Amino acid sequence: MRINTKQTSPKITTLAIKTMNNKSASKIAKSLSGSALSQTNTSKQTSAKMETIASKVLNSEKYSKETKSLAGTVLSQANKKRK
Repeated sequence: MRINTKQTSPKITTLAIKTMNNKSASKIAKSLSGSALSQTNTSKQTSAKMETIASKVLNSEKYSKETKSLAGTVLSQANKKRK
């Protein structure tokens, strides 16, 4: 497995923490937040399942700008060789 050199930015880390603490945040937003937080200051990569979820969020009109920011971050930290 390759080491992921991309890490979650402080701005997205803050957004992810706020999302996790928001009782009205969607399950998908919280899942994306958890994935982003797990990649803060580590070499962990996005799982295939989270890649799929993040891709669907980015291609949907129903998610907020914040959720799409989380999805973009998660997807940018994915394994590029995975198909």
